[in-house]
Formats: sequence, C-alpha cells, structure tokens
Amino acid sequence: MTKSWKVEMNLAEGPANDWGPIEAHRVSYKRFRRRIIRRSASGGPAASTPLAAGPPPATWRQRESSFQLHTVRQRLQLDSPPRIREPARDGRHRETANTPRSFPAGGRPAPENTPQQGWVWKAAFPEHEGAYQAGTDERRRALQPFALLDETKTRQQGKSVMKLAAPSLLNDYYTHLLDCSCEGVLALALGSSVYLWNSQTGALAGSLDPSPQPGLARHRAPSISCLSWSRDGGVLCIGTRQGEIQLWDVEHKRNMRCLPSHLSVVRGLSWNQHLLSSGSALGGIHHLDPRAPEPLVGAVVQAEEVCGLQWSPGGDRLASGSTGGLLCIWGGDMAGITWSRQPISTMRQPSAVKAMGWCPWQRGMIATGGGWNDGDLRVWDTDSGTCVTSANTNSQICSLRWAQKKKCLVTGHGLPDHQVSCWSCPVLPALGPVYRMSGHSQRVLHLAVNPEGSQIFSAGADQQFHIWDV
Repeated sequence: MTKSWKVEMNLAEGPANDWGPIEAHRVSYKRFRRRIIRRSASGGPAASTPLAAGPPPATWRQRESSFQLHTVRQRLQLDSPPRIREPARDGRHRETANTPRSFPAGGRPAPENTPQQGWVWKAAFPEHEGAYQAGTDERRRALQPFALLDETKTRQQGKSVMKLAAPSLLNDYYTHLLDCSCEGVLALALGSSVYLWNSQTGALAGSLDPSPQPGLARHRAPSISCLSWSRDGGVLCIGTRQGEIQLWDVEHKRNMRCLPSHLSVVRGLSWNQHLLSSGSALGGIHHLDPRAPEPLVGAVVQAEEVCGLQWSPGGDRLASGSTGGLLCIWGGDMAGITWSRQPISTMRQPSAVKAMGWCPWQRGMIATGGGWNDGDLRVWDTDSGTCVTSANTNSQICSLRWAQKKKCLVTGHGLPDHQVSCWSCPVLPALGPVYRMSGHSQRVLHLAVNPEGSQIFSAGADQQFHIWDV
C-alpha cells in the first residue's frame, strides 16, 4: 500500500504532458491501476520517473504489465545461484562456477579474499512475522546440523529411512563435501566447518573448525571445497576455496599440519596409502607425503581445470577429471616435479568429469557421470582407453559411488527428478538399473556408502541429508 501511495503522488507531481492534470485525491484505485496497466502495455514507464528522450526501452515492452503491482512476486527468493554456460576451447559447453574468475595481466588468479558462498539455508519465515516465533524449540532444532527432520517407521523401497538437516551446505557442482570413513564416520562440510556423524550410533560426533589465516576475522574463515578420509580412518584432509590443505587428527580434534597450498580452489583430494594427491582449478596436481619435512614429492599439470581426482584401489593409477570433459589416467610413479609429464591415456566426454569412481572388483574399470548437457553414465576400460558400456539417465549426474559388497553402482542426479539411482553391475560391461530413490527436492550433490554397503547417504542442494537402505 505504501508503494502505491508513492506512485500516486509521483503521478500527481509529474508533468502535465505525461499523464495529464491529475489530482491525487480524485484518483480511485481502479482508475489508478487501469492507467498503470495501460501505460505498461503501451510501452511507457509505470511512474513518472524522469527518462531520457527517445523511444521507450525494450525492457518496458517485454515486462509483464502485472509484475509491478504484484508484491508477492517482488519478494521471490532464488533457489540457487545461476549456472553459466561458457564455451570451452574445443567448442563444447561446460559448467562453470557460480561467478566467473578474473585473472590479472600476470596470469595468476586474483586472491580470493572473500569465500564464494552459495545460498545459506534458512527458515522461510521473516524474523519479525508472528506466524512462526523465532525463539521456538522447533526452529532451534531445525537449524542444527544433522537434526532429525523426518523418519520413516515403515521401510519402503525407494524411500529414505531418515531425513536430517544440512544447513549452509554449499550449492556448488564442483565441490566434494561428503565422505565416509572405514569406521562408518561421515564427514560433511557445511560452510567453513566440518561435522562428524557416526552412522552406527546415529549421533553427532563433533565438528572441526579450520581456523582462518592469521589476522583474518573468524566470520571470514575459508569455505571448504573438498574433503577426504585417510584409508585407516584416522586423518581427515580438508581443502578450501583459498587453496589451503589441512590435515586433522579426528580423535583429538586437532589440526596436525597445513600442507603446501595451491594458488586456487582445491577441487579434489585422494589418498594412496600415505601419499596424498590434490588437484586445483588451475590444473595443477600435487603429490604430498605428510610424513616428510618437505611434503611435496611430485607435481604435474593437466591442460584443463581439475574437478575430480581419485586413485585406483591398487594404487597403480590416478584418474583426474576436468571441467572440459577430459579424463586423464596417470601412472603410479608420480615422483618428481615436472610439467612435461603426460598421462598414459586420455578419454573425453561431452561434459565435465566430476562424478567418477574406480570399480573396486574389476581392475582398470572406471565409471564417470555426465553433466547437465550430457546425462550419460559411462564405464571406461583404462587399458584400452575405450568406453565399454553406457546408459543414458536423461539428467545431470552430480555424484557417483560404488557399493562393493552389493556389487552395485550408485548415482546422484539433478533435474528433472533429483533422484538417487542404483545400478547392478556384477561383471562389467553388464550394467542395468535396479531402482530409484526419491526424496530430494533439488540436485543430489554428494553421495557416500557405509563400509558394509547396507546404507547410502546423500546430501542435496535442498539442505537435506538422507539415509537410504540398500
């Protein structure tokens, strides 16, 4: 009502040749609304705001006549940051980060002083509205990580057993924010903190808060971009959007060491016994031995940005995926810092290779998932460099995990259904869908499987964490 009064006064105070001699107190609401709609439909502005002479802008002609009057539409909130389609060097389109990076003339990325955050999870009610009191116990519980949102008493195939809260989960396709240790402890990064949840007891086991750089305010702590458990489950490695790599002793909640960092976002982490490999958005791959005084023991670079990184179960091969659709297979001997080393084989798909995973029971086989302009699930033979089988899912594949004891493959999807799919593949290249699990309202960004293979865990852009029975 306040906005309508201001517009009415502007009309009364505007020039006579714009709307004619109108007195504000004689204009009824129906006449006022009719004149606004008529002027909008004819290509002119709704109010008498001073405009440059000339034809009306195209934006006025394209705007809906009712939009200016609809206060509800003006209060709509975005679901997630917009995606940007950027042509790659080879002519393909790729999925880029929410905000394009800018590079100065020197060729190095500009320092990221402020973490690039996604939309923060919050209640749908304004703080001052009385319909939902801000101080209620229900709302306090809903804002806590891993707080129970819903639980299914009757087990149904395709339905989650439990739904928990995951507030402040970053909605970024290129992050890796969920991992399960060999002891069944889940690590989930929410904003600048990592929360630990015991899947066996169903209880929150604590949290880790990577401290900011010296002199940096706590509210500007680095946002986490990826994490990975060591194979013995005792150490958690954390990578940030500022290029930092930290090793944490989970049992004592202690930061053990900060390793040499990248110059850009850490996009992938993977362990090979005591060796840790990390990949960055600039294409650099570092190999680190945390036990050594000088931990950097090897480094290579791939032609495109790294968005996925994983060692094979035997530790003899390293797979790296890029935003441009390139899958590189590197040999196990990665000692020495050189930029001229080439992968032993390369394969390409039409979209980013972010969702990827080595088959645990069939050597040399690796599965990859296609992005939003692809949607194909592929299994590659890295010895021959060929795709041995594929299946079209008609949706973005955001995450991928193998369940070894069940001999199946699990994928998390985006539009249109935001489902979790389970694929049977006892002996490759045989690959067939088993069932789909629905419950997320936005894309399923991260997946994990417990050591027994009996449960699947998923975290989505809807700020929810689901538990599924296999």
